[in-house]
Amino acid sequence: MRKGEELDVAAVDAWLKRQEPSLEGTPEVTQYSGGASNWTYRLKYPQRDLILRRPPAGTKAKSAHDMAREFNVQKALKPVYPAVPTMVGLCQDAAVIGTDFYVMERIPGLIPRSRLPAGMTLDTAQTRRLCLNVIDKLIELHRVDPQAAGLTSLGKGPGYPRRQIEGWSERYEKARTWNVPSYRRVRDWLKANTPEDIATCVIHNDWRFDNVVLSPEQPTEVIGVLDWEMATLGDPLMDLGNTLAYWVHPDDHIILRSTRRQPTHLPGMLRREEVVAYYLERMGLKPANWTFYEVYGLFRLAVIIQQIYYRYHHKQTRNPAFKNFWVLVNYLDWRCRGLIKREGR
Repeated sequence: MRKGEELDVAAVDAWLKRQEPSLEGTPEVTQYSGGASNWTYRLKYPQRDLILRRPPAGTKAKSAHDMAREFNVQKALKPVYPAVPTMVGLCQDAAVIGTDFYVMERIPGLIPRSRLPAGMTLDTAQTRRLCLNVIDKLIELHRVDPQAAGLTSLGKGPGYPRRQIEGWSERYEKARTWNVPSYRRVRDWLKANTPEDIATCVIHNDWRFDNVVLSPEQPTEVIGVLDWEMATLGDPLMDLGNTLAYWVHPDDHIILRSTRRQPTHLPGMLRREEVVAYYLERMGLKPANWTFYEVYGLFRLAVIIQQIYYRYHHKQTRNPAFKNFWVLVNYLDWRCRGLIKREGR
């Protein structure tokens, strides 16, 4: 466990055994190094393998790290979307470790990140199958009936695209520093071209390869989907736009290639335009202007990166990995403008 992020194992163990009286022994506890948001720990008991999620220390805005919401979304989805982890328990008693947390079953498997896991080799055909299976799992989520899942209260009703453009624009203004562009042209274009909701469904809002778990025996098969912190009811094409903002080709600009977090560069992976065509055909959707969703995804990514850089710029974090994030924010503005210009022709 990282210094300052130690878990009170005795308190958690006592609480867990009140929820699960059959639980025996003392857990072996380790902390996951990935992720910049919630803290995640593995609790390995002799007969149970569990995961604990909690907010970072000092969290003030409960809505930003709402453990109860994340727990309840997954618990509701599990019967209709089996790839969700099995929830074990939610603790909202601050006397236990000082903050809300929840515990779920660990899904044993492989997680593809910027490269495939060590020892995992796929030929071109297998890589294509993996790619299609990841997209199919997103389509499966978008086909879930929110009413059947008991999640109709998760969203705010029609107008999701408009709310997203307004919200991310406000966040960018608050996080802007002197060395990044205003994004005025991009924001004005998005606002002027915002469509009505093409549909309303359960969306993940952070769909990436490193949030899926693959079967160790059949590594092209998706057996789990993780990180439901931002899940809500919204427009499925907005979810797809977010996903493709992280989709990097081997022939993309060198700045974009430097940001790659998933193995979309491998031979056999679909290109962005192929992903869109495949998804739209399977979902039976025909947007009037796909470019809107692509530009939105890139703008949203730029805001997220700028929010991180803002913290570095103001010395709220000294992580050297964030030092040149402003360069990427400038690049994404250039890329958005290029897509808008292409759309105007």
